[in-house]
Amino acid sequence: MKAVALTQYLPVSDPRSLVDIDLPQPAPGGHDLLVRVEAVSVNPVDAKVRSPQDKVEEHPKVLGYDAAGLVESVGNAVTRFKPGDAVYYAGDITRPGSNAEFQLVDERLVGHKPSTLSFAEAAALPLTTITAWESLFTRLGINRAGGNRGDSILIIGGAGGVGSIAIQLAKLAGLVAIATASRPQSQVWATQMGADYVVDYHEPLLEEMGRLGHREVDFIANFNDTDAYWSLMSELIRPQGKIVGIVGNRDPLDLNLLKNKSATFAWEFMFTRSMYQTTDMADQGNLLDEVAALVAAGKLRTTLGQTLSPINAANLRQAHAQVESGRTIGKLVLAGWS
Repeated sequence: MKAVALTQYLPVSDPRSLVDIDLPQPAPGGHDLLVRVEAVSVNPVDAKVRSPQDKVEEHPKVLGYDAAGLVESVGNAVTRFKPGDAVYYAGDITRPGSNAEFQLVDERLVGHKPSTLSFAEAAALPLTTITAWESLFTRLGINRAGGNRGDSILIIGGAGGVGSIAIQLAKLAGLVAIATASRPQSQVWATQMGADYVVDYHEPLLEEMGRLGHREVDFIANFNDTDAYWSLMSELIRPQGKIVGIVGNRDPLDLNLLKNKSATFAWEFMFTRSMYQTTDMADQGNLLDEVAALVAAGKLRTTLGQTLSPINAANLRQAHAQVESGRTIGKLVLAGWS
């Protein structure tokens, strides 16, 4: 089967950083689905895993943590899917990724593809949707049924892949959504996603938030630089409020800044369930099925921003470079094999 892989961890400008190869087609067992991959999206985690380091892989390593495709065959313990089913998923960072014509993925992490979306539109959703959903509803404890209606949330990185979904989910839960974005295109995108207010993070945010009448907020979801916003978040969070972050810190974080407010800080990492084989792994597949229903009902929209074709090393290097630039709006997807 065709695949794109690495053996060396190199700058994306180096043609050897991602290369086209042929690999044996895997066979499913147990809870595994063998999926014929039709489209993949590129996330910051792809670029992070690929980034330069002094290491050489003995065997080609296939990246890719978002996919949509068709079930080719199933393992003997599979109960939720059959060959021919259209699916979408974010997979498992500890296993070979989606940048291959065929991929094995545990059925518990997989959802039925939204019937109203193309494979490319669906591939834009899984990783960012799971991250945003778990951030808001699991880590921050926001009530999906409207129990926090009228509460405020600051979404840092509102025009990115996770932020674009988080805005939509916050609005579905009845929150006042304030998103950060700097460029005019990013601000328009965040507004289209449903943000009530968009603030320029290049401006003093305390002053900007004060002008909006939200000098304090009930929740903060930081999908950008944890270190850069730590002090600011401690000032903006309301007493007994909650903060969630997804980007690992470079320096120690001063938790004492949150102490007097009895504020909560939580990490979100959507691969935790698959990495540790937690007993609630199936929650991610169920989550994706629920998202598919919301998409079909017109309550959630895809965050696809750009599509490249076909899926090959040259286009994946281009996509990685764009993600590394930090200027991507929505999600970047690759579709089809040449």
